[in-house]
Amino acid sequence: MAAARRAAVLGSPIAHSLSPVLHRAAYAALGLDDWAYDRFEVDEAGLPGFVGELDDSWAGLSLTMPLKRAIIPLLDEISDTAASVEAVNTVVFREDGRRFGDNTDIPGMIAALRERGVEKVESAAVLGAGATASSALAALARICAGPVTAYVRSEARAEEMRGWGERLDVDVRTADWERAAEAFDEPLVIATTPAGTTNALANDVPDRVGTLFDVLYDPWPTALAAAWSDRGGKVVGGLDLLVHQAVLQVEQMTGVPKAPLAAMRAAGEQALAAR
Repeated sequence: MAAARRAAVLGSPIAHSLSPVLHRAAYAALGLDDWAYDRFEVDEAGLPGFVGELDDSWAGLSLTMPLKRAIIPLLDEISDTAASVEAVNTVVFREDGRRFGDNTDIPGMIAALRERGVEKVESAAVLGAGATASSALAALARICAGPVTAYVRSEARAEEMRGWGERLDVDVRTADWERAAEAFDEPLVIATTPAGTTNALANDVPDRVGTLFDVLYDPWPTALAAAWSDRGGKVVGGLDLLVHQAVLQVEQMTGVPKAPLAAMRAAGEQALAAR
């Protein structure tokens, strides 16, 4: 039986994406038997053609790298949240045919932290720069009362992070990556770097730590997350972020008031364990 409603995640590379696992688990739990969710390898050059060929059966799209900014010119409207970081990870096709873009990464980060009991902090640190780091700053704009120190590898990256701070009204201070272990004195540390980047810092984790939010989920735990947990600190992982942002996507695309968080997380954990 052909699906009555369709959605998918687009990106390049895309084979590693857990989004189909999470969304399909949601559809199953919600009894949406005529919904389908797939993944497609699409780069920036192929994006306009792909979107232009979608028919009325499509409810929405999830976007990963490198498409979060490339999708914006193809949309009719984007949310204030997406505009604040110039990145869209969610597209909803409305009944009137308009294409609406949103960013669920930012509220997903906030929800993942809140689930671990972190609602407000006086200061924070971000490890790394780039798209995920800018989303982290946008989340911190809502929950951090004081300064945020970004640890980066170059002056160009430092300028980029300070620029995002000005745009998002966050007091961003920058420091060289060689001093990254100093971040561990902060009540909240958000690690946004690629796999392996923070491994060398695991030996520098002090005896008393606050909360670490490491956005990676495969491999998991990272060396830093494992060391942090061993010291008794709170750890929020990339799967937490992935699940919470996917919950918001499911709710927007299907119109259900509450997506099945527990079922989606269980499916994600099972899929990761099988890798």
